[in-house]
Amino acid sequence: MKKPLALWLGCLVLFISLTLAGLQSGNRTTHSGMAAVLGSTADGYTVVVDAGHGGEDGGATSISGVQESRLNLEIARRTDTFLAFLGFPTKMIRESDTAIYDAAAETISEKKASDLKNRVQIANQTPGAVLVSIHQNMFEDGRYSGAQVFYAATESSRELAERMQETLRSAVAPDNQRQTKPAETVYLMNHIQCPGILIECGFLSNEAEDLLLQDGDYQKKLALAIGVGINGWAAEEQNKREV
Repeated sequence: MKKPLALWLGCLVLFISLTLAGLQSGNRTTHSGMAAVLGSTADGYTVVVDAGHGGEDGGATSISGVQESRLNLEIARRTDTFLAFLGFPTKMIRESDTAIYDAAAETISEKKASDLKNRVQIANQTPGAVLVSIHQNMFEDGRYSGAQVFYAATESSRELAERMQETLRSAVAPDNQRQTKPAETVYLMNHIQCPGILIECGFLSNEAEDLLLQDGDYQKKLALAIGVGINGWAAEEQNKREV
């Protein structure tokens, strides 16, 4: 039976109250009881959580001086924890402020190329992988804000992105009118073989959103929405298989 978005968002409200007290960055625990409440949608999937950038590649720098790579990692850790809470097997591509390039890479260009290829390899070699890449947006005009989801060309990626965009809008920022887009120029999204999305969680160039993205409670809220979005998409995919 297909579970409507309202159910997942209702669960999200419950999870926020439960996890604001107990969901800590980097403390990953599995709560099979909560997975049972939601229904088993994790079967056959492993969510590969990619914290964008890392190490020498800090990504964008916010207007208050915070590196994107740090925020990506904090949100990715919280997302990983909540996905475990839902019963999903996960794999973090990086768990510290490091890049994952090969030892033979020497120049910055070689390190970045090697890092991206290794991220692709991890996703492609993980059975049942679903890739979720966490990033932050940046623009020269500081008035823009809001999360936006980009999707790979692989099967079910667009459906995952649309579910995620809807969940982020409903649970985090109801006024956000951004729409999903294909990740046409993103190397990682163009070389994976599994369903995959890239989430730009917000704009580091927007003063208010920059501060929000540094706030632990807001990071938890984003992680909860991401987890619920994946769970809802997985439920729909399961429903398709059962029809």
